[in-house]
Amino acid sequence: MEKTLKSIAMNYGLYLGLALTLTTVLVYATNLDIFVKWQFSIALFLLVLIVGFISITKAKKAQGGFISFKEAFTSFFITVAVGTIISSVVGLIIFTIVDPEAAEQLNEKILIATKESMERFGAPDETIKEQLAKARDKDNFSIGTTLTNYVIGLVIYSIFGLIGAAIFKKKNADQD
Repeated sequence: MEKTLKSIAMNYGLYLGLALTLTTVLVYATNLDIFVKWQFSIALFLLVLIVGFISITKAKKAQGGFISFKEAFTSFFITVAVGTIISSVVGLIIFTIVDPEAAEQLNEKILIATKESMERFGAPDETIKEQLAKARDKDNFSIGTTLTNYVIGLVIYSIFGLIGAAIFKKKNADQD
């Protein structure tokens, strides 16, 4: 029996969720400072995109080398949505239930990184103080913040998914 597009996308979503979860747990266990490095964020972003595009490729192959724009985007979106929700839930469990002190440490590290970044870009001292005051009141690991970040992430990934779907689509001339 041939795999359906949705089952392929779900499987790759689970693979992505597992990869993101393992990464989160390993970084949590070894060095919290890695979480605030921009290179780490870029690497995770690229991992999500790559697995999403692999999902499109596998779905296309399962359909004899043809895939519509809608099918390609659906494959990408399901993969990314499933993988990132798993990662978000694991992050919530680690930083709100298992080790809230780690969340406090990370919130402090985020404030320091934000201040350093704003100083590098030459932001006025008053602006820096304002932004840091706002950032102090924000819990980066609350359910609300996590959900907001998940939705914003899906929107950003979807933009790349739309581009990828346009690139990967291939019509079957025999079905027109």
